[in-house]
Amino acid sequence: MTGDYRKALHQNIDAIANAVVRLAAMVEDALARATAALLAGDLEAAQLLIDNDDELDALSIDIEDHCFRILALESPLAVDLRTVVASMRINTDVERAGDLMANVAKGTRRLQGVVLPPRLRGLLQQMSDEAARLLRLAVDAYRQRDGTLGGTLDRADDVLDVLHAEFVQGIFETHNAGELTLQAAVQLALI
Repeated sequence: MTGDYRKALHQNIDAIANAVVRLAAMVEDALARATAALLAGDLEAAQLLIDNDDELDALSIDIEDHCFRILALESPLAVDLRTVVASMRINTDVERAGDLMANVAKGTRRLQGVVLPPRLRGLLQQMSDEAARLLRLAVDAYRQRDGTLGGTLDRADDVLDVLHAEFVQGIFETHNAGELTLQAAVQLALI
């Protein structure tokens, strides 16, 4: 009986992990599409991202519900408990990243008609690429249950921090040079 219980518990935990990985893949796709929509000023693509956020939210809610069912009905111990709790926390963070991509799409609408200077366009693309790389690294660490790999994320995030600081500085410089209105500069800073 105990062997069957543990097998069923591990199958449920694996199902949660697979759903979290699927959610992260959807968010990574949204990241690339949100960046492309922003850089192209593509309002149709931006609206599609906003509309598709409900799909991310629904998957996230399913993951959370599955985690709560395991906690309530299966009373996992030790490693299994830590895995379920970690999955819940990761799910929340990944879903929030999806929400942020919907916010980028909304910012795209507010920036309609604004011509982004090449420097800012390049920095936006670099930040997007780096964020996608970090997301893949985090998912790999989660999927492989590799704490050492996960620990590298804090240092790896420094590259994105530097790019972000350069982007904000570029916004100020571009605005001060009269190439961006204050409203556009604020929108870009929020993005």
